[in-house]
Amino acid sequence: MAKLNVNPTRMELRRLKTRLKTATRGHKLLKDKSDEMIRQFMLYVRENKRLREEVEGELQASLKSFMLARAVSSDAVIEEAVLMPSTHVGLTTSSKNVMSVDVPVFDIVEGEVSDLYPYSFASVSSELDTSISSLTTLLPKLLKLAEVEKTCNMLADEIEKNRRRVNALEYVMIPQLEETIKYITMKLDENERGNITRLMKVKDMIKAKE
Repeated sequence: MAKLNVNPTRMELRRLKTRLKTATRGHKLLKDKSDEMIRQFMLYVRENKRLREEVEGELQASLKSFMLARAVSSDAVIEEAVLMPSTHVGLTTSSKNVMSVDVPVFDIVEGEVSDLYPYSFASVSSELDTSISSLTTLLPKLLKLAEVEKTCNMLADEIEKNRRRVNALEYVMIPQLEETIKYITMKLDENERGNITRLMKVKDMIKAKE
């Protein structure tokens, strides 16, 4: 590992030791943060898997009912039945902090419900009722799935960024600092030995003159 280009002085040595101490502590904190982020990520991944399987199952059943309704009723009757929705919903968005990552939070604001089925029951089959009821209850789960999936993506990106920071400290910065500190220490020791040798020679010369 290449050392840093610095002057081999005691002041520089103290400064580098302080930097090394800070880098080592930062490396430990980032490692701990990375471990906790991975734990949180796995919780969200499991939640995402559960929600996706649940939503896909209910959506498949709802579409199956809708296809059965289309099979026994004409397209014109189906279109007329679902042309005017009886309910209106709104969406509010906010965020929450998960391991220093601001992830989205979706909340449904439900409007007034006049009638879930805005059509005459005599004109359509019961399968359409089942499909509409299923889709109505499915909306909150779809939004929750979108929220959890987006959270997983954002946490995965942050974990990758954090991993690069940890690797930069572990494999580049800390080894460079250690190598430079070792070099400066050796240089200072060498200078110290040189000074002692010169002092001994001067002492010998003084004794010889006496």
